[in-house]
Amino acid sequence: MRSALPLAVLSSILLTSAALAAPSVVASTKPIQSLVAAVMGDTGTPTLIVKGAASPHTYSLRPSDAAALESADIVFWTGHGLELFLAEALETLSTRAQVVELAETPGITLLPLREGGAFEAHEHEDEDHAHEDEHEHEDEHDHAEADGDMHFWLDPQNASLMVTHIAATLAAADPENAAIYASNAEAELARLTALEAELTATLAPVAASPFIVFHDAYQYFEARFGLTVAGTVTVSPETMPGAARIDALRAKVSELGATCVFAEPNFEPAIVRTIVEGTDAEAGTLDPEGASLTEGPDLYGELLRSLASGLVECLG
Repeated sequence: MRSALPLAVLSSILLTSAALAAPSVVASTKPIQSLVAAVMGDTGTPTLIVKGAASPHTYSLRPSDAAALESADIVFWTGHGLELFLAEALETLSTRAQVVELAETPGITLLPLREGGAFEAHEHEDEDHAHEDEHEHEDEHDHAEADGDMHFWLDPQNASLMVTHIAATLAAADPENAAIYASNAEAELARLTALEAELTATLAPVAASPFIVFHDAYQYFEARFGLTVAGTVTVSPETMPGAARIDALRAKVSELGATCVFAEPNFEPAIVRTIVEGTDAEAGTLDPEGASLTEGPDLYGELLRSLASGLVECLG
């Protein structure tokens, strides 16, 4: 007679079965995937679309991405206005999936795009370019403007609301694992609360120092931690600034006494070096999407800490 399976082995089998029963989940970008992964825990790993150092502003879907979207049960994405490459694909490929637009998370704070002064209106940014270039981007810009500032994940309080919404979505789709999602979400919410307190203390000494960023991706981070952004290098990261814009920014750096001008890893840093040349400002780098970080549940905290350390290093 065969002996009964050891309890530890039986528990492992049951846990594996639960994980296999979990829905197939896709997440658009690294910060979104990180929060979803934290909630899913051991039940499964959400498939990431925008991998590595790629930017959602310039991304093109690969065949593997299309296959993941076709087989997904749930797709979490930021929403219309940022991941323009994904909007049509969700309509044509993810016909059987529950598509969750996190910009519609209950209670989330959404801010309007800033315009005027060093945050020029979108239609004026390409004055140095040919009219055909302006028409090429017109629809994309109008779409983005209609939806406001879509970098809302950089506020940890928004992230907490997203975690709660993600957990509720997963629990409704997968009731057998609902208790696991709830427990994981509770732990993640505690981490986010501690993270906000940590970064508040870290950034307080440099909060009043003005700086310029590559594009206006940091409004939520700035508002949460009381920082002083003086302007942007470019309004739309899809289009590089012309000579007139660069000259205006060099003057703005001197006028405001901006301490730093920050590049981003996805875009040409030589522009930033040109802007700070001959001024008292330093060039730094900020990464709003985790291009240099390893995907997974720990990425979100690492992302915000990386922004804080980059700011303190340059501004301090």
